[in-house]
Amino acid sequence: MTEHMRAVEIARPGGPDVLQITNRPVPKPAHGQVVLRVAYAGVNRPDALQRAGSYAPPPGASDLPGLEASGEVVAIGDGVTTPAIGDKVCALLPGGGYAEYVATFAAHCLPVPDALDLKQAACLPETCFTVFSNVFTRGGLQAGERFLIHGGSSGIGTTAIQLANAFGARVFVTAGSDAKCQACLDLGAERAINYKTEDFVEVMQAEGGAHLVLDMVGGDYIPRNLKALANDGRLVQIAFLQGPEVTVNFAEMMTRRLTLTGSTLRPQSDLAKARIAEDLRAIVWPLVAARRFAPVMDSEFDLTDAAAAHARMESSGHIGKIVLKVGG
Repeated sequence: MTEHMRAVEIARPGGPDVLQITNRPVPKPAHGQVVLRVAYAGVNRPDALQRAGSYAPPPGASDLPGLEASGEVVAIGDGVTTPAIGDKVCALLPGGGYAEYVATFAAHCLPVPDALDLKQAACLPETCFTVFSNVFTRGGLQAGERFLIHGGSSGIGTTAIQLANAFGARVFVTAGSDAKCQACLDLGAERAINYKTEDFVEVMQAEGGAHLVLDMVGGDYIPRNLKALANDGRLVQIAFLQGPEVTVNFAEMMTRRLTLTGSTLRPQSDLAKARIAEDLRAIVWPLVAARRFAPVMDSEFDLTDAAAAHARMESSGHIGKIVLKVGG
């Protein structure tokens, strides 16, 4: 390894134009950590929130954006037995993915599946950790249940559609165009609701209500989600694109026995993330190997074009995942 690396830093809080190339020292692995030579880095909504100044890194994490990457292990810290130097992995990161090298915990790394290349593998960690922990562990989705996914054409949405299908749930989604709706249907959604022309509450009530709703919109979607739920239904909140503050009649939650929950991934403990990684290795990675699940790819940008990648994501025109090409 060299002593310095190219990286993308946030010059100041603001729009995509505040992302700029810089030189930083190559990180060294702490106890239990590995260093990856990054091939590709995934681009996610939390990166944009951090860039805007509204999602600070946790204590001790890199100030560089980037929460997932794929690449080769080039250094290991004390206490690490696997992965080994030379292994190709994808990894959940505490930050720092927009760089040629990044340090992360060995327990947060997963092998690159044989069915995928490094570009596709870079798109797995953030969405798979988020979807599996919120939909199946926290949300308790079961086979045969009606599952409503907001933002069905996003990276989270396209992952949730495929995994829910693999586990036998009935999948309903919302999306903002006919093309996005069709993409969701092609992935296996039973019904795709164009939220610009249809009311998802009416659609779900006609179906008997959703047993589980996965929402990243927030705002006025929250009371509407409660109306879209079946009795004993669960709402899992993972983001608030329209804001976290809303007026809700909690009597409805009590009389209909609804469950409201949610989580964010980044602030969780290293141990909690390691346990999610173990579940993914045992349950989801075999689905990848069997070609029953693969990330949906939207576009690729060079590391030097990180601003354009963010602009693409924030335009909401994308379907699936956006990646930065970092190394060879």
